[in-house]
Amino acid sequence: MFTGIIETLGVVQEIKKDKNNLHLTIDSSLTSELKIDQSVAHNGICMTVVAINNSVYTVTAIDETVKKTNLSYWKIGDSINLERAMKLGDRLDGHLVQGHVDQIGTCIVAKETNGSWLYTFEYDQNLHNITIEKGSITVNGVSLTVVDSQKNQFSVAIIPYTFEHTNFNTFQVGTIINLEFDVIGKYVTRLYAQK
Repeated sequence: MFTGIIETLGVVQEIKKDKNNLHLTIDSSLTSELKIDQSVAHNGICMTVVAINNSVYTVTAIDETVKKTNLSYWKIGDSINLERAMKLGDRLDGHLVQGHVDQIGTCIVAKETNGSWLYTFEYDQNLHNITIEKGSITVNGVSLTVVDSQKNQFSVAIIPYTFEHTNFNTFQVGTIINLEFDVIGKYVTRLYAQK
C-alpha cells in the first residue's frame, strides 16, 4: 500500500526482456535503503526489488503488468517517480494507493497557468473507470485531486513543488501515463453495475 507522495526520482539504466518479462534496472538515491523483496512503486506500478548493486537495483515486471501500464514506453534515461510502501502508523498525506495500475491514459493538455500547471488526461471509458470532481486519482504514482471530471477525461492542477520533484515536468501532449483510480470509487462502481 502506498500514499501517492513521491519520495524521489529514479533513472532507468537498463531494460532487459526475458521471455514475457521485463527486468528494469533503476539508479536511485533510495537504493542504499532498499532490500531484496521490498515493494517500490515505479510511476505507480508496485514492483518487487530482486537485485541490488551499489546505487542501482532491479525489479521484474510480468506480461500482465506490461500490458496494463506504460512500461512498454519506458526508455533508458527516463525519470521515474518512486515511492516505498507506507509504514503502518505513518501519516497518510496522499490517499490510499494500491500500486495496481488500472489503465493507461494520454496527456491531451499541458499548460502553465500563472505559477501552476494544468494537465488534462484522456482514457478509455470502455474499462468503466470513473473520476469525480474533487475526488482522488493517481497519475504515474502521484496522488492528486481531480479538478474537472468528464466522461473519459479529467484535469489536475500541479503546484510548483510537485512539478519540480516528479516527472510531471517531462509531460507534454501525447505522453502516455499510468492511472490508478480511487479504490472506493471502483468498489462503488462495481456494486452499482450489479444492480
